[in-house]
Amino acid sequence: MADPDESALFVRPGCVTPEAPKDLIARHSRRRTLSHQQIVDGILRGDRAVLAQAITLIESSRAADRELAEQIIEECLSHSGNSIRVGITGVPGAGKSSVIEKLGAFLTGEGEQKVAVLAIDPSSQLSGGSILGDKTRMQSLASSEMAFIRPSPSRGSLGGVAQRTREAMLLCEAAGYRNILVETVGVGQSETAVHEMVDFFLLITLTGAGDELQGMKRGVMELADLIAVNKADGANLAAAERARHEAENALHYFPRPANGWTPRALTCSAQTGKGIAELWNCVLEHIDLTKANGWFSVNRQNQTRRWMREIIEQGLRQRFESHPAIRRRMEALEQDVLEGRTTSFRAARTLLEIYSGPKPSDTR
Repeated sequence: MADPDESALFVRPGCVTPEAPKDLIARHSRRRTLSHQQIVDGILRGDRAVLAQAITLIESSRAADRELAEQIIEECLSHSGNSIRVGITGVPGAGKSSVIEKLGAFLTGEGEQKVAVLAIDPSSQLSGGSILGDKTRMQSLASSEMAFIRPSPSRGSLGGVAQRTREAMLLCEAAGYRNILVETVGVGQSETAVHEMVDFFLLITLTGAGDELQGMKRGVMELADLIAVNKADGANLAAAERARHEAENALHYFPRPANGWTPRALTCSAQTGKGIAELWNCVLEHIDLTKANGWFSVNRQNQTRRWMREIIEQGLRQRFESHPAIRRRMEALEQDVLEGRTTSFRAARTLLEIYSGPKPSDTR
């Protein structure tokens, strides 16, 4: 039996890929006929197919879809905010997806809790769709009625975070998912974007990479609430423990977080399940601490403020680039800059003056 949200993998607004089966395209078209209220009601009752459709809607760049998506988000907003949001990153090969699947199995099984995984994949340069397809790499978890897995293309967003991840989290929360796991691409880009939209930030690493305390990891380690050294099993067990010890020592050199939490490191194995329960207990301990000292709500408020400002910035950029006069002058001014006839400062100032129109003093 096909998964209820399978159409989200194959069909995207304005982009029907060659591998999209015709029956899925037809079913997707029928689903798009759902009314705004039917979509909201479907989300609130936890319908995974409707949730997948709603997320496809918020990822759409079409103005009509965006307007409808905003209405849906606004109606679902009062039903959101009651989850634990965990950002998960790490270098390729560290086993992020494997750890997430094992963690998801732990939560849906022993914990009997619903889990939503928003797996941010690299984008195809041709179709704009996801490349890695995390859903296909988490087949066991995907088969659980308690889990919802959504691979979304990053489309070049900072840190591999999809542009609409925040909205997707809110919809998942409204659908009753109390644990939201956001997996980033983890290719060495800044992970600040995902750090600023979650409650807990997990870095998954492994032994033998040769850069435990260098380069990309140093910047991410400063953000991490927990470092999990994966593949701590078999002959690799001793090496994993050494890597954990090195990571824990390195964490002492970073400034203590303002939330009062002391970052730590542990070992785990996605293969055997060792350390997965301890990992989640660490998340819960962090949440309890930050709720008790008031930091949890302060952090959520700061995230909401940043989200509003990002929406303003995105809106201003879109309006600027779609302005008729800007579109007419942009190419010529860019060419002038490239050929040295004017400076970047002067060209930018000219375009901004065109966009803002004449000053009040100029109209007298």
